[in-house]
Amino acid sequence: MCMLLHFPNTNFSEFHKRGRGRGGGGVRKRQTMSFMRGNLLSKTRKLVKGMARAEPLWLKAMEEAPPATFPRPEGKIQTITLPEDAYVKKFYNKYPDSKYHDPIKISSFDHPPSRIYALRVLELKEQGISEEQAMAVADMQYLAEKKEKKKAYARLKQIARLQGKKPPPNPYPSAIKEIQAEEKKYVRERFHNPKIREILEQQKAEANQRFGNSSW
Repeated sequence: MCMLLHFPNTNFSEFHKRGRGRGGGGVRKRQTMSFMRGNLLSKTRKLVKGMARAEPLWLKAMEEAPPATFPRPEGKIQTITLPEDAYVKKFYNKYPDSKYHDPIKISSFDHPPSRIYALRVLELKEQGISEEQAMAVADMQYLAEKKEKKKAYARLKQIARLQGKKPPPNPYPSAIKEIQAEEKKYVRERFHNPKIREILEQQKAEANQRFGNSSW
């Protein structure tokens, strides 16, 4: 004997949708998310175990020698700082023109003046000298080195004049002059390179077509 139950004013389609959203869909999403977790080795193991793909030839070799795993950082990645960074900032506050040394000397094996100063301060502090005295000594050595470089170039110019030759370029130029010397060749190319002149003429022609004849 079959009994029929009647539920008036009941929307079974809406009830079915809610059930799928809370139960079936959520479980399926959790299964998918957990299935995609892990590295290449663990994901491949799950695929092979679930018969979703054939076992690759490299799986056994990777299981015998698994790839190295590195711990993931918790939270925000911290900035790498060195012990001498505090003195580098103090050096730049006192000699702001030296900031231009770092960008052009980034691939050099020699430290920029700021790093030499900071390392010298740390070296003196390790010898038992106080921080103020160490900074004063490092500052004095930096200024003495700059003065010696100026004297050396003045001597080179003097020798060139005595020999009747053109003075050589400064072997110890300032950072700003080094940057200007590197940019000078590109400035010259803008006016003398025929390819660049051709590009400029094309841009002028396009501008005249778009905006009418106008003098640049």
